[in-house]
Amino acid sequence: MRGETTELLLENLTKLLKLPTIRQQYRSLAREAEERNLSYEAYLLALLEQEQTVREANQRQQKLQRAAFPIRKTLDTFDFHLLPSLNRNRVMTLAQGEFVQKKENVLMLGNSGTGKTHLAIAIGMQMVQEGFRVRFITAANLVEELLVAKEEHRLLNMEKQWLKYDVVICDELGYVPFSRAGAELLFQFFSSRYERGSSILTSNLDFAEWTQVFGDEKLTAALLDRLTHRAHILMMNGDSHRFRQSLQRRAQEEHDA
Repeated sequence: MRGETTELLLENLTKLLKLPTIRQQYRSLAREAEERNLSYEAYLLALLEQEQTVREANQRQQKLQRAAFPIRKTLDTFDFHLLPSLNRNRVMTLAQGEFVQKKENVLMLGNSGTGKTHLAIAIGMQMVQEGFRVRFITAANLVEELLVAKEEHRLLNMEKQWLKYDVVICDELGYVPFSRAGAELLFQFFSSRYERGSSILTSNLDFAEWTQVFGDEKLTAALLDRLTHRAHILMMNGDSHRFRQSLQRRAQEEHDA
């Protein structure tokens, strides 16, 4: 009877203290501790380590979901040989996360199809593994969200929510030109993150061409001044990976035919 009462108390206490892993594993670990003649302290340590391991894994999974990556990409699947101008060691150093701790930015510039989005996501996923809060969004969608937030008088609250992210990945800047209002809101967004959080931006345009997107030379210059201060700039011009793969598929199909 005492054993049943003890188990019932353990069930209730582990639920109350929100220790689900301990609740699930205390019996099996107790048997293992008995077989190995472990001390009470060693048994307790094993229980707590299991709880912490599962909790950290769950937190990483939650952060991955909140990051809203459109697809999962990793650094080990990025083919650096196809882009010899890109310094692999520099990228791997960035993936260690020091730029996030220093609240620095990473800007990836290059023509379409060279793997900018892949690399941005891969670094972002690595930052999640390092425990940072990351969020992915395209530049067009970000501007749309900012415009809606302004219309609904919740712009300040939205910016506060975004500042909770250690890294914001803004993809495809330059593919769609913005309205004057959209450009000003995007400028305000990145200005608010200046030295308060890191950003990773990808663009198919050189800096000199950004005026085409923002429509104002002074606004563009002011934005670039903030973004490039203490930033890591990766030039990723080269042959399009997608175009190369398309040619390879076509050649294979012709060969098979």
